[in-house]
Amino acid sequence: MVSIIYVEPSGKRHAVNVEEGWSLMQGATANGVDGIVGECGGSCVCGTCHCYVEESRFTELPAPSAAEVDMLDTVAAELKPNSRLACQIQATAGLEGLVVTLPATQG
Repeated sequence: MVSIIYVEPSGKRHAVNVEEGWSLMQGATANGVDGIVGECGGSCVCGTCHCYVEESRFTELPAPSAAEVDMLDTVAAELKPNSRLACQIQATAGLEGLVVTLPATQG
């Protein structure tokens, strides 16, 4: 298990233990975190799992695929340099304690 900290749009923080190999979207939806919809179930075709990864750890993530970059152009909330789709980030031991902030809107 990997502890990921989700910050809801309201500011409420959730420390969630996510199975290694699960996406951060799966971890959030399975644990009732408000702010991630995940309409496509993690197929990288809806953009409703947009999140902001803490800037100090952003470079620890694999680079986004071309499909993710294209989908990020369609998200409803402000696109920032640390924007990612939570369905495309896999929980690994190296991400222990990662903080992801969720935007106020997903669709």
